[in-house]
Amino acid sequence: MAVDKVQTKEFQTEVKQLLDIVIHSLYTEKEIFIRELISNASDALEKYRYHSMSGDEVLKDDKPLQVTISCNLKENTFTISDNGIGMTKEEIVENLGTIAHSGSKAFLSKLKKENKETELIGQFGVGFYSAFMVAENVTVLTKSAYKGKPGVKWFSDGSETYEITSQNDLPRGTKIIVKLRDDMKEYAEVERVKALIKQHSNFISFPIMLNGDRINTIEALWTKGKNEVTDDEYNEFYKFIGNAFDEPLLRLHFNADAPIDIKTILFVPKHNVEKMGFNRQESGISLYCKKILIEKHSKLIVPEWLRFLKGVVDSEDLPLNISREAWQDKSLIKKISKVVTKRFIKFLSETAKSDNEKYNEFFNEFGVYIKEGVTSDFEYKNELSELLRFESSKTEPGKTISLNEYVERMGDGQEKIYFINGANREAIESGPYLDIFKKKDIEVIYTFEVIDDYVLVNLGEYKGKKLVSSDSANLDIEMDENSENALSGTKLDEFCNWFKEETKNDVADVKPSKRLVDNPAIIVTPENGMSSSMQRVFMAMNRDMPSLPSDKILEINPAHDLMIKLSELKKRDSDLAKEMAHQIVDNAKLTAGLMVNTRDMVDRVYKIMQNLSEKSKEE
Repeated sequence: MAVDKVQTKEFQTEVKQLLDIVIHSLYTEKEIFIRELISNASDALEKYRYHSMSGDEVLKDDKPLQVTISCNLKENTFTISDNGIGMTKEEIVENLGTIAHSGSKAFLSKLKKENKETELIGQFGVGFYSAFMVAENVTVLTKSAYKGKPGVKWFSDGSETYEITSQNDLPRGTKIIVKLRDDMKEYAEVERVKALIKQHSNFISFPIMLNGDRINTIEALWTKGKNEVTDDEYNEFYKFIGNAFDEPLLRLHFNADAPIDIKTILFVPKHNVEKMGFNRQESGISLYCKKILIEKHSKLIVPEWLRFLKGVVDSEDLPLNISREAWQDKSLIKKISKVVTKRFIKFLSETAKSDNEKYNEFFNEFGVYIKEGVTSDFEYKNELSELLRFESSKTEPGKTISLNEYVERMGDGQEKIYFINGANREAIESGPYLDIFKKKDIEVIYTFEVIDDYVLVNLGEYKGKKLVSSDSANLDIEMDENSENALSGTKLDEFCNWFKEETKNDVADVKPSKRLVDNPAIIVTPENGMSSSMQRVFMAMNRDMPSLPSDKILEINPAHDLMIKLSELKKRDSDLAKEMAHQIVDNAKLTAGLMVNTRDMVDRVYKIMQNLSEKSKEE
């Protein structure tokens, strides 16, 4: 192999400065050099494919266009080659000896002027220098695809100078041999390099061969049309990008060209891992630019409440910084986020209409995230509220309705949406809070999760209808009339005043109820007060907290036989009547789920039972 005399040239002053920046501070991770060299190789292949199809006089053969990588742990080298466009001696001096000169950028500018398209992802002249982060020295062997151009060898240790010489008998394309430093041996290990290729460069258009095996077997499906992709391909792709073993529950594949060009595939997993007890998830959406990974688990592509999604967002319009590790225009990222988020919400809405069973399956697993969005994201609050689902007093157990369905079947004159929280359906329906609603045939939404009340209170209203908890003191719903035997007038006022005085340490007020039918008493929440369900949350968080805040109101049923008899008992046996009054409060607290210390209540029950048994003996 004939070799010309070696020429030693100094790097341009700015290149020396750039090399220092690249080696010490430009890239956050040294492993990025593999991504950069693969990107450059992909560009070279793309250029060759373009020129060979354009009728240019280029060297041709029957070898497939590909990127070839070899790792030699014994020699401590990382070698990457391509059979692409290659470089002449003049081009390699221009591309590697002057400040960040980008042959790819110049080529792309030329194509844009000619209104032609191709895929270029490298920044040769900057990305190439990243090799010096890990290299003791770098050798480049390259031969231009244009006929009659000799091969070239370029060598440098990244210091002041580089060596260059013409070299014959080189194949078309470029080979870069990175002699690794002793502390960078990991990049000569096949498994380590394989993992990095899959992470950063898996979706480039050309095969990547590593020590004889193809690594990038998964296609960039987001670049295809939906009709071009099979279910099996989607499932395989999901398993790869989501690190999953099962199939996704839902998928969304769409492209958008305004306000920014993006290509997107999103997947909803079958299971909510947070619900299964795992730690809080990090975002499962990765950001790509021209099929090269820019940011894995990006926190800015979708809001925090969509962190359960897995997928890819690719935009060729991203204005990246020189290292391609960050973007320079955050306003564009916000636009991407808005497009992706609104499109996914629309997708869920469409799914709910077209396949209600599938949507309910989604909501059962991931509804907590929709609720989180309602309470934390003002921008999408109203749209998300339409996706909420709850059981109600007029649904079968396990069946749910939307707030929209509730509003559509509200009775004439009903101006509020009513809800009630409980541990389960049976607990709600056996409690006293539904008395008036059953009597008036008014639908009540059932909420079983603590967050539900917080969501509905935070939402405030839906389509102009105020959301009101059924344990509120201000329902604006009343019984038409009480029975003739009911306490009333002065007698009722005196009884309520006595009851309030005896239980003043437990409740703020005692009032006659206009909502109770079969139950003797109920704990209610004053306007702007903390609902019983929210009170239960704080009690669970703080065991030392009093079981009941002082603003709670006890409503008594003046028509209930217990209250009628208690009003008489207080005249005959005030001590027993007092004990019974306290027991009624405790029973109401227990029904509302607000009883923490039951020991005093149990002792009182025994005391009342003993008292009654002694009186029965006397009789």
